[in-house]
Amino acid sequence: MSGETASEGARAAGVEPPEDTRLRRSLGFRDLVVYGLLFIAPMAPVGVFGTLDAKAHGAVALVYLIATVAMAFTAFSYAQMVRVVPQAGSVFAYARAGLGKGFGFIAGWMAMLDYLLIPAVAYLFSGIAMNSLVPSVSRWVWTALAVLITTLLNLWGVRTAARAGFAVLAMEVVVLLVFVVAAVAVIARDGTQRDWLSPLTGDGSQGAFALSAVVGAVSIAVLSYLGFDAIASFAEEVTGGSAKVARAVLFCLALAGVLFVVQTYLVALLEPLSSAELAAEPVKQGTAFYDAVDSAAGSWLHDLVAVSKAIGAAFAALAGQAAAGRLLFAMARGRRLPKALARTDSGTPRVALLCAAVVTMVAAVWAARRDDGMDHLVSVVDIGALTAFLLLHASVVGWFVFRHRAAGFSWWRHLLVPLLGAAITVAVIWEAAGSAQAVGAVWLAVGLAVLLVQRARRVD
Repeated sequence: MSGETASEGARAAGVEPPEDTRLRRSLGFRDLVVYGLLFIAPMAPVGVFGTLDAKAHGAVALVYLIATVAMAFTAFSYAQMVRVVPQAGSVFAYARAGLGKGFGFIAGWMAMLDYLLIPAVAYLFSGIAMNSLVPSVSRWVWTALAVLITTLLNLWGVRTAARAGFAVLAMEVVVLLVFVVAAVAVIARDGTQRDWLSPLTGDGSQGAFALSAVVGAVSIAVLSYLGFDAIASFAEEVTGGSAKVARAVLFCLALAGVLFVVQTYLVALLEPLSSAELAAEPVKQGTAFYDAVDSAAGSWLHDLVAVSKAIGAAFAALAGQAAAGRLLFAMARGRRLPKALARTDSGTPRVALLCAAVVTMVAAVWAARRDDGMDHLVSVVDIGALTAFLLLHASVVGWFVFRHRAAGFSWWRHLLVPLLGAAITVAVIWEAAGSAQAVGAVWLAVGLAVLLVQRARRVD
């Protein structure tokens, strides 16, 4: 994409930054992938493996294979828009350019719901895991400590946070490799609990293969990928141009998909319970991954995975908090949030980061002090990001089909792919929990009310 087109996109988005609000360029391709994988987490399927296995009749690896392809449509749309609007704010800036300022605000508003609360869920998960290892310290204390440490790293600067994140990501990858080697060794020694093809075709305990069951499970599995889109939020801080961001988005999704398929395939072969037994006993679904590891390799691998998840969750929240800060920064610079959030210090949006950290801290600690805190948080996350994805696909069509059709238009890249991506996103939203849909509808209504007030005050 030419520099002229990118500049035109920035002007259309209304976010071509003044000199005093520009972010410092210091990130490379590796740093972008680190942020994306940190937010996703290489072993994200651990917590939902049992649920997906039961729902998909044992074809859990197939679920993640299809989910990767489904999310590829969204990743591709991000890659198209980041080239024409290489600015912080991600979908907020893209919707402004492709659909108009009002849609841009709504896209940013809906994405804000997840960017602020997904890190809270990750912090809470870290607090719970650390509390299980050191019960004498309350989980809310561990949760608050995780927020403080990662916030300090983010305030120090995006480059410093990326270096720390790389070390943690390396640890997670090593643990994943240890798991893979241990699983292969156990299978070679003792054989499998299920048929070799069952993770792709189903284990047969709930009858014949059912595509509808797999599709239903995909609507849950795609939530494991949320976070790869955060890479686009760092577009202003990348050296080498926006094409590097587009490549990082696609590469991160592909790599996460491979990791998810491999680990779920192996653990499904080790799972001592059938999918029918897991479906009949929902209480066992949450620990199914750990139970399979325990029965096959022993508690040492269970503990190793648990520690890795505890640390990895905190740094997943670090990446999420960094993305949330940049979304708030971009919306403030676009005059949609208080101007103070658009301030930078040495090229870092520290005010916006602190604001995001405070909101996340309050939500995470509140949830950590309640027995049902995790349920409350999980019920409201994800729906905002999915709505923002829908507007992202619409932005690609709006920009390339209606506003700049002559500028390198491709019917399959700029029309077919985003339409398919939008259809998949609508299907996932339709399959979401009723409580999540209700919260998303309320948050959308509040955003529309704010937009009307801003228009009454003639906020551009």
